[in-house]
Amino acid sequence: MEKVITISREFGSGGRELGILLAKELKIPFYDKELIALTAEECGLSEESLLHYDERIPVIKESLDQQIYTPFSISYEIPVSDQVFLAQTRIIKKLADQGACIIVGRCADRVLDSSVNLFIYAGIEERIQRLNSLNTGVDPITMENRIREMDRKRKDYYQYYTGCEWGKAQNYHLSLDSGIVGVRGCFHAVMAYLESI
Repeated sequence: MEKVITISREFGSGGRELGILLAKELKIPFYDKELIALTAEECGLSEESLLHYDERIPVIKESLDQQIYTPFSISYEIPVSDQVFLAQTRIIKKLADQGACIIVGRCADRVLDSSVNLFIYAGIEERIQRLNSLNTGVDPITMENRIREMDRKRKDYYQYYTGCEWGKAQNYHLSLDSGIVGVRGCFHAVMAYLESI
């Protein structure tokens, strides 16, 4: 495998697990939460403080029409969320330059020009069941709300930084429903797809 594989995923669909399986089979590096440590180092922030900005869009706390603008106004500063995104973009490109790897999330499919881009999704019931099988102790209604909130944040983040629609099949090379065939079935489908490239 000579290309970078990016995995975008709905929360609870098993995209991370699929990435780990593919990385082991293909014997290539895997990056997901590891990007947080690399980005924190790049930005000079602690990992804990970086988590506050990871995969989040900037929030404007004051109404723009209430602010007075000068060349030195705070309105002209680059929000930390944008700085984090730019740092992650540099890291993603640097990792891709080093060779084949798997990168989960963080708009990597739009950051890189010649990657193989996957999207993993599943029905809400399958995702609730999958997450609750991890012994979270969270009731199904609360879990559903958590899933929907995470999906909304991912969608907003992707739209904000790429201008593209998150989850739309045309934005990916392969979209897979893990609710039907499970993560293992998705793994076999991706391997068959990669063999034909």
